Amino acid sequence: MTPPGGNPDSAKEIKIAFWNLENLFDVTVSEIGADFDFTPEKGWDHVAFDAKVTNLATMINLMFDGKGPDLLGVCEIENKEVAERLIRATGRTDYRPAHVDSPDIRGIDVSLIYSTKVFKPPTHVAGHLVHLRYPTRDIFEVHLRVKENDAELLVLVNHWPSRRQGRYETEPYRITVAEHCGRLVDGLLKLPRAEFMALPNTAASLARLNERWNRNVLVMGDLNDEPYDRSVLHYLQGTKDLDHLEEEVKAGPGRQIPEPRSYFARRAYLLNCAWPLLAMPDQGTLYFPQATNSMNVLDQILVSRGLYYGQQKLRLVLGSVEIFAPGELRTPKGRPRPFDRKTKKGYSDHFPVTGILRTV
Repeated sequence: MTPPGGNPDSAKEIKIAFWNLENLFDVTVSEIGADFDFTPEKGWDHVAFDAKVTNLATMINLMFDGKGPDLLGVCEIENKEVAERLIRATGRTDYRPAHVDSPDIRGIDVSLIYSTKVFKPPTHVAGHLVHLRYPTRDIFEVHLRVKENDAELLVLVNHWPSRRQGRYETEPYRITVAEHCGRLVDGLLKLPRAEFMALPNTAASLARLNERWNRNVLVMGDLNDEPYDRSVLHYLQGTKDLDHLEEEVKAGPGRQIPEPRSYFARRAYLLNCAWPLLAMPDQGTLYFPQATNSMNVLDQILVSRGLYYGQQKLRLVLGSVEIFAPGELRTPKGRPRPFDRKTKKGYSDHFPVTGILRTV
């Protein structure tokens, strides 16, 4: 099955991006956050904060040939007020934040910024906590609709547990969050058990199941694992192959809808658009010199079957997902340029990833 082409001339492009902003704290010590390195005594004052926000906003505005994104997922941002401050710095009066403060132990959140020119206000916003020894950053769920054609877009913004204490030592944490995110995707694309069991055995019911199966789900975030790591590949079920995306929901033997056991066992795979980014040497979104591959692709964009094939008025533009790394964002060696509190120059230790959706 190939994705429908439609008429590109009449379609609207929707520019999407994700960026880890690297410790965008305000200058007030949080009651719950371990942000004690981000105080005036440590050089993190209003001047440094304002400079970093200005620098980040400048790069956001440079994305997509100076047009900026229509939808921007971010992580390592302290709260809604900081998101609003970042929006003001862009000068974009159409930007709005979708945000839920989470009880993350470091006091940093994930957030989603959307353009009111492109999207209607969210119909649903929820933060999903994963409780390990302490609650992680939430998986942030936002339901949007495109103004042009009322297409639904279901967004899950992620920031998975870090590798700070060792890649393999911390892998179980990321697997736990990946499984939780995968379960959320499963719930968005499949009917709950009670609703399925109440369905009549008709062709109309099969059409309803496939309508659900083909919803537009967009997963983005700093996963702190590569596309080939177990958390992403086996637990989130982010694949590089279309085999798992091609098949629609089909009727069971002698039935017009699937047998319950078959339906509940279906796996909601996602196409991981970051796989092609692994193919180029010295390319990635984060520089970690201790690793064999010093440039790591930890920031990723994944899409559901419906969003890939354009089944519900919106589809991914194939090959559009890439790393945004203009000269200003890079060090002389081509690495991400973190913000320096002394010089007030720099941005983040991550490059953003960008992509394009198109109305169908």
